[in-house]
Amino acid sequence: DRRLVTLSFTGSARVGWALQGKAIGKKLALELGGNAGVIVHKDANLERAALRCASGGFSYAGQTCISVQRIFVHKEVAKKFEELLVAETGKLHAGDPLKKETFVGPLIDTGAADRVMLWIDEAKKGGARILVGGTRVGNVIAPTILTGVKRDAKLCAEEAFGPVVIVDTYENFADAVEAVNDSRYGLQAGVFTDSTTLINQAVEQLEVGGVIINEVPTYRADQMPYGGVKDSGMGREGLRYAMEEYSERKTVVQWHG
Repeated sequence: DRRLVTLSFTGSARVGWALQGKAIGKKLALELGGNAGVIVHKDANLERAALRCASGGFSYAGQTCISVQRIFVHKEVAKKFEELLVAETGKLHAGDPLKKETFVGPLIDTGAADRVMLWIDEAKKGGARILVGGTRVGNVIAPTILTGVKRDAKLCAEEAFGPVVIVDTYENFADAVEAVNDSRYGLQAGVFTDSTTLINQAVEQLEVGGVIINEVPTYRADQMPYGGVKDSGMGREGLRYAMEEYSERKTVVQWHG
């Protein structure tokens, strides 16, 4: 169809890549989900990192493509960070979204809630430990934090799209970068550190469309070029960048003789 010049789609990788196969010869802008990782280094402001990770992991009941899902914390500060994260999470009320005090509402439908609970159970059977949450009332799942989740478990390997966060530890910053990159997704990542050297390393080596320094990957502003790599899609959203995706450059050369 010559009327269709550009196809923009936001949704699952399965559907997005299927559309790519049908849109031969068309421009594509695909935003296909994520599995956002956060690195918390030992020099970070742990109180702020915990506060922001709780917000980024559980706002909208985790139903955003850049929701915090995997947190990698330096082993020297892991225990303190976990305590702070559990404390911040305990302040978040889950329940009826019509109530003013509610921060974590229901998942979109029963099927979504069933899936998230199955993934939590799978992780537990694989040796994971729940620090807080793991319970359900209707389609409302309490904000949940787990440790010891294996990398091949769905909660770690896939997009949870629910109020679930996993915490793991690392010794070397390079190991944390490798862990974040160990995903078929690459939308955004967050890094908490005061080290310019480590910031530069993260920017250069993280396989994502956006690196957010001393903030969670859930941060987004409309003026940013927003989009991902790998199974997170192609192209960029954001005011100027979306206009570029929807435009075709034309070169004009005029000779004066």
